[in-house]
Formats: sequence, C-alpha cells, structure tokens
Amino acid sequence: MTKRQRIEGSLHRSLPAVLTIRQDEAAGGEDGLLRLRLSVSSEAPYLRTSWWDDPWIEVLGHKEGEVDLSRLNGGAAVLGNHDRYTPIGNTPLAGIGASERAWLDGERLIVDLALSRRDALADLRQDIADGLVRNVSIGYQIGERVLTRAAGEGQADEYRVTSWTPFEISLVDIPADATVGLGRSAEHQPNTPRYRVVDLPAEGATLGDRSMTTAAATPAAPTTPAAPQQPEPARAADIQLGADPLAGERERMREIRAMGREFGQVELADTAIDTGTSVDAFRAQLLRNMRAAGTLRPAESPEIGMTRAEVEQYSFCRALLAASDPVNAHKLAPFELECSRAAQDKRGDSRDKSREAALTLPLDVLARGITINDQAAARAAANLIGGLQRGARQYDAYRDLVVGTAAAGGNLVATELLGSSFIELLRNAMVLDRMGITWLRDLNGNIAIPSQTGASTAYWLAESGAPTESQQTIGQVGLTPKTVGAFTDYSRRLLLQSSIDIEAFVRADLAAIIGQAIQLAAINGSGASNEPTGLLNTSGIGSVPGGTNGAAPTYDHMVDLETAVANANADVGALGYLTNSKVRGKLRKTQEFASTNGKAVWTSTAERGMGDVLGYGATVTNAVPSNLTKGTSAGVCSAIAFGNWADMVIGMWGGLDIMLDPYTGATSGTRRVIALQDVDVQLRRVASFAAMKDALTS
Repeated sequence: MTKRQRIEGSLHRSLPAVLTIRQDEAAGGEDGLLRLRLSVSSEAPYLRTSWWDDPWIEVLGHKEGEVDLSRLNGGAAVLGNHDRYTPIGNTPLAGIGASERAWLDGERLIVDLALSRRDALADLRQDIADGLVRNVSIGYQIGERVLTRAAGEGQADEYRVTSWTPFEISLVDIPADATVGLGRSAEHQPNTPRYRVVDLPAEGATLGDRSMTTAAATPAAPTTPAAPQQPEPARAADIQLGADPLAGERERMREIRAMGREFGQVELADTAIDTGTSVDAFRAQLLRNMRAAGTLRPAESPEIGMTRAEVEQYSFCRALLAASDPVNAHKLAPFELECSRAAQDKRGDSRDKSREAALTLPLDVLARGITINDQAAARAAANLIGGLQRGARQYDAYRDLVVGTAAAGGNLVATELLGSSFIELLRNAMVLDRMGITWLRDLNGNIAIPSQTGASTAYWLAESGAPTESQQTIGQVGLTPKTVGAFTDYSRRLLLQSSIDIEAFVRADLAAIIGQAIQLAAINGSGASNEPTGLLNTSGIGSVPGGTNGAAPTYDHMVDLETAVANANADVGALGYLTNSKVRGKLRKTQEFASTNGKAVWTSTAERGMGDVLGYGATVTNAVPSNLTKGTSAGVCSAIAFGNWADMVIGMWGGLDIMLDPYTGATSGTRRVIALQDVDVQLRRVASFAAMKDALTS
C-alpha cells in the first residue's frame, strides 16, 4: 500500500541545484523591464535534513498534476535574498520584480520573470548583465509526499513530492545553507503554510554580451528554451545517510532552551542559541545570573534547630495525645505543638495539602535518640522489629499497646533504657539496610542523582601523540517524594504514661511499620498509584529464568545470577543475595552438586541473620514475594535477587506526619495512629541487579 503524507506547518528549507539564466530572446518591447528565463528545479534527488524531521531523500515531481503553477503564472513576487520587509527605492514594497510565466520542460521547471526598472535596481541590473548574479532560490509549499523506497536502519527513506506549489523566487548572493537553520521563526508561526526555500546555484550561464531590451506591451508566446548542458543527475540509491550534521546543533538548542524555560531565563537562552554559546558556557552564565539575582540559594535543612535538651524534652506520647484531643491539645502538649508548627512552616507549601490536619514530628527529634536504661523495653522493641523482619506484611503489621498486658507494653511502666533515634530504628527494621543500600535523608524537593551509563574511551598513543577526546555517558536518576503510610493502635491510658520506656517502645513500633512498608516497595513496588517501582519490577535488570513453568532453585541458578551482574561489569560493591524464607529452606536442602552429599547451596554464617551463598552474604525477608506466577505455576513462584545493593537508593524527606483516627476503637478507648513519611526508591544502575522470579520451593 502506497504511504502518503501531507506536510503541515510553517518552515523553510534549502536545496542547492542547477540554474540556467539568460535574457528571453522572445521578449521585445519598450517597457524597459529586464526579462530573464530561469531553469529553477529538477527531479534530482536530494538528501534533506532539518531540525524537526528525520533525514529523507526528496525528489520533486515534475509530471503534469504534480506541480501547481498557478501562483507563478499569476505574478508571484521576485525578491532579493528572500527579504520581504526592506523597501526598494521610494516604494514601500520589497519586491524587485514578478514572475510572468512558468511551464514544465521534461523534468525541469522553467520560469520567465521581469525585473523592475526602478533606479534603485540599476546596479543589480548591471551585475546581472555582467554575469555576477548567478544564484536563484525558489520557495514552495509541499502538499503531499509519497514513500517510494523504504531504506534500512541508518539509511534515509526516499519520498517523491507529488503535490507542491512554488510561490516565490529570489535572486541571492549565496545559496541558503540548511545547517544554519533558515526559518527558525517557524516555531512561532504554527498557522502559516509550510514551504521550503530551495536554492539553485547557476552553472556557467551568463547574459554574455546581450544588452537589455524592452518587451512589447503584450509579450509574445515564449519559445522553448534550448536545453542547457546538464550534469548527470544523482541517483537516489547513491545518496548515503551519514551522521546527521544537525544532530549536535539540535541537541545544543534543546538543552539550552530547556534550561532557560526551567529557570525563567528564556531571553538569555534565546540569545545563547543565536550566538552559538555552548551548553556548558550557558550553564555557567545561567548560574552567575541567578546568583546575582539572589534566586540561587543552598537548600535548607528540614531540621528546625532544636537543641539536645529540647529533643530530650519532646515526647512522642504527648504528641499523640494532642493529636487525639485537638480541643485540649494546647494544654496536653504545648511544646510538641509548637515544634510541629515550626516543622510544617519549614516544609512550606511543598507538603501534601491533604495532610494539613497532621501533627508533624520534626526531623530533629527523629534523627536523635532518647536516654533510657532498662533492658526490658530494649528487648521488647527488638522483638517487635525482629518479628516484622521475619515476614509480617506492613499492612498487617500493627501492635495494640496497652498498660496491664505484659507482652503488649504493660511491663514497661517506670523503666528506662538507652534508645536509638527513630531513623536508626527504621533502618534497623529493614534487612535491606544490612545489604548495604544507600540512604539519602534530610532531603528538600526533587533531586537528581548522576548515573554513569557509558564509559569513556582509552587510547594507546605514539610518542607525543594526543588522545582523542571522549566523555562518559552520564544519566540521571530522579528521586521524587512519595508518601507511605502505616498505622498502629494505642490505648489512651498507655499514652498517658510519662515513662521514657513507653516513649521508646512507641518510637520502635512506628519505625518498624514504616520501615517494612518502605522495604516492600523497594523490593516489589508496582510503580503505580504513587508507589515507587521496586527492584523486581524495574525494566532492564538481569533475568535468570528457571523454566517455562518455573523451576526449583539450584546452585546453577545462583551462579547465573552472579554471572548476569558480572557480565554487565557491575559485580563490585555491596554484593549479596536476597530472597524469602521459603527459598532459603529449599536451598538449605539443595546440594551445590547433586548426589555428592556435599555442601548445601545456602549455609550459615557467624553473623546473625545472614547466610552464605557462593561466598556472598544472603539475607531473607518475606517482603520478597512467594506468590508469583510462571506458566502453569500460578501463585507459587518465589523471587531471588542478586546485585550491588549500594546502587539501591532510598531518599527520605522532612519529618514524620502523625494523624489520629479517633473513631476506630473508640468504644474500647484505643487510638489508631496513622504515620505518614515521604520517601522514594530508585536503582542508580539497573545493570547492578539480576533476579530469578520463578523459583519453586515445593
């Protein structure tokens, strides 16, 4: 099926071609006009490149019905260098003449035109007579082009222009060069018909010794011009598409324009584009301007500046009580409310408006511990965290803490211990922290982390030789705050306790449920509904399939995971395996080499909670799914991941927001606390990881 396209919009392009220029022998008379006959176009193929289109080979059709000559036959303007604005002589118009007739002669377009006899054009007329003006440029509008030859990858497709309308002719000094971007104003004139400026340098033909003659009032019918000596036309198949000569310039313009828009410096960007300023030079100039204007300032820390004594004074429990009783909040926790308002003011308008009712725990408090000394609360907090690490889902991971129930916090009244900071507790609740992931805390706004996606090139040199300049390919990994929420229930009597151990327990509990939510998203987040994209759902990581319907994990699979990362030159850093308890149990009973009664694939190590596979650390969390599907194995497949975990980045923004649900559990006197934290997870380099997602354990 023939592929037809209509070209819309406004733009200019140029095309060097052949020109024959002579005085029309048939033009006589006494009107004093200089009449010229020009050969202005042919069907010679031309490789066309532009700012807006893929390179393509253009063949202008010269058959009947392909060219609309109505405008040329209707007196189309003749200009000088396409200048439509500068008046010539005492007239307000810029035209220097008009076309009189146009017709097709084989595969060429011939035009007769007449130049004005104004005194202001006397020098131009003399230069034409002396053979010094040898170039003409034609403007035309494309109505339709037809694909005539589809080339392979890296080559230019060939199109025949089957509908086009020439409408303007210019005498020019130098044929327009497509590489200088003629017609950039097209971006600002989307409703102007698109046309192309085709420049046609003359080939050896001059006016010679002919003098200027005048034509009769009614010109005689034109005689068929003698065919000029034509060079052999290029064949479309011979035109090869090399490196796009405009690619670098387009990229320079795009980057400068994007930076100008982003930082409100559009005029500065336009000037840089017009003057050929490099991207690096423009970036430096932009920073200088912003610094001088006072718009460039270091990002402020989200901390509100609390002293150590003020941090010790702050109480999680009082803050929760205040949130549960807004009417009496100013009496129950005046200091905590003041800190919350300060944290919210510091965060400013960037916070989620749906959380305006939340009480914000300042980062100053979250980042520092509290002084307590009884081991009972420490053991209780550790047991809570350990239980969550062993596999409770974060949506089900809540604790009902009540006074009078020993296992639920009752035995913690009036005891003290040395507590960790909330952030340390959160990290300890995640086995990913033990794998060596990278934490970025205290963030403000969106950030972009540099990521090398390609290496620079090394060279062997002769003496006194210089290496060819090359650069690493640098990408960016963006972190954008996403809100994670989890809840736990407390009794009012528990929150009324003033002992520091309840404070420690509540902190550990909130940290554990938030940590598990972050961990689940980091491993298996869907990337939808404002959830981060987890490792297992990230496109581009290495893949080690077990089989059509999955397979039991073996020593070979572990080696293949290691090899997949090594083949990507990423087997450096914090390397290790991560899976769930089902896979660990299977690998403990699987020999490295079958029927040898030898070493199991998964062995124990001296470090608590860590195993060993192929000499690498191996860790378990049931946040790694065991309900995946492969072929006919529906909902029973587990995942195993291997990689450099330092390339997993978790960012945290600001403080912790606390909201109270006073209705759930109201009849029993409990308060449901909803904790909200802004985080994001990204892989700095996807090649640093590989996964098997169809491991069968039974």
